[in-house]
Amino acid sequence: MARKVSTQRKVAFTVMAWTIGFLMFFPILWTFLTSFKSEGDAIASPPVFLFFNWTMENYHEVQSRSDYFSHFWNSVVISFGSTLLGLLIAIPAAWAMAFSPTKRTKDVLMWMLSTKMMPPVGALIPIYLIFRDGGLLDSRIGLVVVLTLINLPIIVWMLYTYFKEIPGEILEAARMDGASLMKEVIYVLTPMAVPGIASTLLLNIILAWNEAFWTLNLTTSNAAPLTTFIASYSSPEGLFYAKLSAASTMAIAPIVILGWFSQKQLVRGLTFGAVK
Repeated sequence: MARKVSTQRKVAFTVMAWTIGFLMFFPILWTFLTSFKSEGDAIASPPVFLFFNWTMENYHEVQSRSDYFSHFWNSVVISFGSTLLGLLIAIPAAWAMAFSPTKRTKDVLMWMLSTKMMPPVGALIPIYLIFRDGGLLDSRIGLVVVLTLINLPIIVWMLYTYFKEIPGEILEAARMDGASLMKEVIYVLTPMAVPGIASTLLLNIILAWNEAFWTLNLTTSNAAPLTTFIASYSSPEGLFYAKLSAASTMAIAPIVILGWFSQKQLVRGLTFGAVK
């Protein structure tokens, strides 16, 4: 009887998991299907799901109207650049907070996290003026700096959590063997925290790739990433849903593929230190 109840519970949880997974994936699936519809089918009521005239016209028009690869390259440079710069700053900061804490360490961490609660529009005007006077408007360097700063609290918090799981005795042993501070961080701490660093890196790339507020307000053409590429299909004449879906599919495809192939490393990193 107990085995039967256990089997039923397992089946119920499996069905629930698949249902939740499908509901979360459905917007992406709908966007993908809409990208192959005509504009008439895209706004049809009731909506058509599979039985429509499939067409590649939207993708051809998107590619002819916009330089997709230029936007794609901007997204790659901005996302990876801000992530690497963030790691260079966050690893020493997280090391100091994890292994040389002070009475105010927790307060500093909470203050850093609280900055993520501020609406971005509250800091738009001063940052825009600083960028204008510094010649950083519509530049990759400017966006790398901004995205580094807005995601730095998350990077520091995640690395701090991972570093706390590493026994401090290992670092003390390295110091006793004559390791300098730099060698301690590079050759001892970093290799032991590779899963946590990898998951932090992947998460930050996704956050930077999807960032729209700052990219739309600080760029126009030269440094415009894929988020600006998508927004260009919203015009005063209205929304072109099929073309917008095609642009969205082309924009999210690279990061979805990256997440798919790195999901094991991501899960491993997010559960790093969870089991003693």
